[in-house]
Amino acid sequence: MDELDARIVNALQGGFPVSDRPFRDAATALRTSETELLARLKSMLADGVATRFGPLFNAERMGGAFTLCAMSVPPDDFDEVVHKVNAHPEVAHNYEREHNMNIWFVLATETPEEIDRKIAEIEEETGYVVHNLPKTKEYCVGFRVNV
Repeated sequence: MDELDARIVNALQGGFPVSDRPFRDAATALRTSETELLARLKSMLADGVATRFGPLFNAERMGGAFTLCAMSVPPDDFDEVVHKVNAHPEVAHNYEREHNMNIWFVLATETPEEIDRKIAEIEEETGYVVHNLPKTKEYCVGFRVNV
């Protein structure tokens, strides 16, 4: 990661222009070109320096819902189950944990009623129980990494 990559990471964690050409506007503020900014972002994603670049939406404020889910899957079935879970567009991200509950993922749906239906669908496809762990209280924690 060079100086421009660091400036990109630091600048884009806290906001992104809303305009007809947001990447051009962000690039201008960073004193680089739109083409260079896009190339750098693609490179950071490809190299694993960044794992995601995109907006965070509050699904509940938009009429939708989200929940944290966990599954306990034997090692022999792990990769196949992860593949099936990740095939659902409602699965925002998925993490392996060193725990009896070794698959954790966030499920986001367009309506609250869809959560239970989607969980039942994943259970039927995989043959494993999906534990629904909805939030009981929301905490807003700002997290920025300065590089």
